[in-house]
Amino acid sequence: MSTGHPLGIDVGGSGIKGAPVDLVTGDFAQKRLRIDTPAISTPEAVCDVIATVVEHFDEVRSGSPIGVTIPGVVQHGVVKTAANIHPSWIGCEIEKLLEDRLQHDVVVVNDADAAGVGELHYGAAKGHEGLVVLTTLGTGIGTAIFNEGVLVPNSELGHLEIDGYDAETRAASSVKTREGLSYPEWAERLQVYYRRLEDLLWPDLIVVGGGVSKDADQFLPLLDIRTPIIPAVLKNKAGIIGAAVLATAAQRKHGTHTA
Repeated sequence: MSTGHPLGIDVGGSGIKGAPVDLVTGDFAQKRLRIDTPAISTPEAVCDVIATVVEHFDEVRSGSPIGVTIPGVVQHGVVKTAANIHPSWIGCEIEKLLEDRLQHDVVVVNDADAAGVGELHYGAAKGHEGLVVLTTLGTGIGTAIFNEGVLVPNSELGHLEIDGYDAETRAASSVKTREGLSYPEWAERLQVYYRRLEDLLWPDLIVVGGGVSKDADQFLPLLDIRTPIIPAVLKNKAGIIGAAVLATAAQRKHGTHTA
C-alpha cells in the first residue's frame, strides 16, 4: 500500500478541481488545484485537464489511488448518462481512457455519490447508521443513498417525474437563478420534491449539498417534511474527498497496482 495520500479529482461544469486527501483528518493534504473545464468538454479534452492535475501532485508516483467524479451515471467504468455534460460522454469507457492516459489505476464515480461519501465519512452524516439521502442542488439535482453506511450507487433521483416534470427542471438551484425565484418561492418547489423523496424512501436523514447549501438557513426552515434535513458541511470539498475515499477502498479491495 502506498504511503502517499490518495488523489481526488472533481469534474464540474465550470472547473476541474483536485487535491491529495488526508484520510485521517478528512481534509486536503495540499492546496487544491483548479483548472477551467474546457469549453467543449469531450472526454478527451477533460482527460487532458485531469492529466495536468495529476502531474501537479507527487502522490501518484508512490502508487497512491486516484478517484475521479463525473456528473453522470458511471457503471463499471463506463459513463451511461450525460444530462449536464457533453453528449459524447455516453458510452465512454472513462476508466480505461484515464488509465491508458495516466498509466495508473483510476476509479471513476458519480459526483453526487462521491460528495455523499465525503459527507458520510467526515461531514454532516458522519456516524449516522440509518438510511441517509444526500441531495446536491446545483445545475441539476444529484442524489446519493446510503443504507447502514453502504452506498447504493447511481440513484439519479433528481430525475424523478413529479407533476409531469423532471424534478430538477423545476427545483434545481440553477432554476431558482434562471427564473429569479425568491427563497420562499423556491422552497415551495423543494417542498414538493422532498416530500416525494421521503414518501418513496422513508429516509432517516436528508443532507443538502451544492453551493447553495451555504444559504441553507434561508430555505431549509421553510420546508415542512417529517425527515430531519440538514445542510452539508464539506461544501465544495466533498466530491474530492469522497472520490479519494472510494479510490482507496477500491485499491484495498483489489490490491495495489502501480504504473
